Amino acid sequence: MTKSLSDISRDMKQIDFCTLATHAPNGTIGARPMSNNREVDFDGTSRFFTYRDRQMVADIERDPKVGLTYLGSAGLKGILGAPGQFIHVEGEAEVISDKARFEKHWDSSLDRWFPEGPDTPGTVMLQVTATRVHYWDGEDEGEVPLPDRTASTEGH
Repeated sequence: MTKSLSDISRDMKQIDFCTLATHAPNGTIGARPMSNNREVDFDGTSRFFTYRDRQMVADIERDPKVGLTYLGSAGLKGILGAPGQFIHVEGEAEVISDKARFEKHWDSSLDRWFPEGPDTPGTVMLQVTATRVHYWDGEDEGEVPLPDRTASTEGH
């Protein structure tokens, strides 16, 4: 069964963290955990907040191609030894400093990491636009069709 973007969005709401991988200096791969906040409807674009002085920001500004890997719980299938669901998103990342755009995507759970909310000095938003989404769910795997991005209404 091929999953739709809507199916993947529903599945991602069950996953709080993913790993964001970037192309680090000297051709190495850098990866770090990022919160998915579980409240987000995935439409092919993911957003994360961080600080401008982080290595991943420099990595993205040098090479915007990134990977996001999500691991979901196996749930009841785990009783039978099945692994959880894996979702891998390849995409193009952008570093955004516009506070008006922050507020549109801000969640109060972020206040733990950003004590002044969207006004915390040095805060940036990473926006990852998916170019490919692949999933593995037990013995089912597939590629998710993505919407045409040429008519995007939110400026990049």
